[in-house]
Amino acid sequence: MTLSRCSPILLSFLTGLGLWLSFPGGGEIWPLLSIALIPLLMALGGGSCRMAAIVGLTAGLAHFLPLLYWIVIVLGKYGGLAWFISLQALLLLALYMSLYFALFAVLARTILRAFPAAVALLLLPSLWVGIDWLRGVLFTGFPWMDLGYALYQTPALIQIADLVGHHGVTFLIVFCNTLLFLLFKARRGIVENLLLCCLGLCLFVGTGLYSSLRFADISGRISAAEAVRVNIGIVQGNIDQSIKWSPAQQKITVDTYLALTRSLMQASGSPSLAVWPETALPFYPGNDQMGPLKNLVAGQDMALLTGAPWYEIIDRQNKKVKFYNSALLLEPDGYFAGKYFKTHLVPFGEYVPLKKLLPFLAPLVEAVGDFSSGTIDRPLVWKQAKTGILICYESVFPELSRQWVQAGANLLVNLTNDAWYGRSSAPYHSLAMSVLRAVETRRSLIRSANTGISAFVSPLGVIEARSGLFEPWAAAREVVLAEEETIWVRFGFLFAPLCLIAGLGGGIAAVFLVRRREREIFHHPLVN
Repeated sequence: MTLSRCSPILLSFLTGLGLWLSFPGGGEIWPLLSIALIPLLMALGGGSCRMAAIVGLTAGLAHFLPLLYWIVIVLGKYGGLAWFISLQALLLLALYMSLYFALFAVLARTILRAFPAAVALLLLPSLWVGIDWLRGVLFTGFPWMDLGYALYQTPALIQIADLVGHHGVTFLIVFCNTLLFLLFKARRGIVENLLLCCLGLCLFVGTGLYSSLRFADISGRISAAEAVRVNIGIVQGNIDQSIKWSPAQQKITVDTYLALTRSLMQASGSPSLAVWPETALPFYPGNDQMGPLKNLVAGQDMALLTGAPWYEIIDRQNKKVKFYNSALLLEPDGYFAGKYFKTHLVPFGEYVPLKKLLPFLAPLVEAVGDFSSGTIDRPLVWKQAKTGILICYESVFPELSRQWVQAGANLLVNLTNDAWYGRSSAPYHSLAMSVLRAVETRRSLIRSANTGISAFVSPLGVIEARSGLFEPWAAAREVVLAEEETIWVRFGFLFAPLCLIAGLGGGIAAVFLVRRREREIFHHPLVN
């Protein structure tokens, strides 16, 4: 049986399989991305809108269930929920994410029927990217592992991100799939096929030339003698999440980080900035436990950037207190030179939306508190480093790194605690998304994780050094501080919402065109 004769449901499963084999945590065979969507596009031919929706939903479930299986670990092992509730949560989340695939499938089917191939070749990638962007903003957003992130280990293919963001990389992937589908699915005239090939050649050659020139340009700037550099140390404590917040464990946790930092200082001299992960301090700073940290930096030409919980008393009389997931910059004089409170909190992880209506979910926030959100204002400054902070989940949202650069940040630091994910694929996903933040903004990115994966990422998106999972690790490197604002930072971030307008507009126009043709056929004299 040829591929074209497979059932639409089977074809949609093949797309899910192809994406899993392409993604980090799956097969990581990234070249499969160029053909993984072809079975889904083939499944849209000849069926009804209802069948297209079913096909899209099936492909989405086949993709998102293995992509997001770590949700069961987070909710079950660390969230305190029973396994069957955690499994239901995974199914509901995967179903919600799959609705976006269904929307794409319905509109893509209509576009393929209504427009010439050359128009469809441009509209389908626009539609996919636009829907990805929509998924990243609706209901606080969950833009987890868009297609472009799967290329994070191939820097030569992601340099266009400083023009149009990671969405531009996704556009190229969907464009390639659509082009191959249109060329080989149906018989067309030579002229039409030549037009498709010319469009593909222009886009791929243009992208390749830009990427190679930009790669050489940025590489030259990084290696130039006059480039501004700072020596930064990363410490990965590998603290067991299940005991991290135990009062008896607090001193052991701090001693672990202190010992690793001192070993780093002895091995390579004190770095200018030592970076500890998200909530590396399992207590509220300001008590007697801060003494060892102050001693660490006292008399050193080094500051400490660490994650920690924080609280502020809003109304002492009525006992109103706000709690924050924070990043703190401790200077050698023993004072905090700057603080950042996490802006984009994790729903059902750091706060519970509609908590009064969903009391059974309260265990999810008991371990970390019910946090309030902060704002992006000014970078945390130490010497020449003006640091924009991305705490954990915030590295998923490109808009936050863009805001930091606009605020003056010349360095991005991602503090995270991926212990929640266990030994799943999620830590690799988090790293992949962080890499694209570096390319989009052309900033060095430092990633400090409790249990891994910690990494140094260059403005080219090259991972220069990285830790393993669940191991103590400390390393120091000189990283480049950059000041330029990329096209993406200035206005290229509008590429994805413009794709949404073009894709949805094309889809709606296609619906009217198809209906008009159907009415014309129905009223044709030969039909009557």
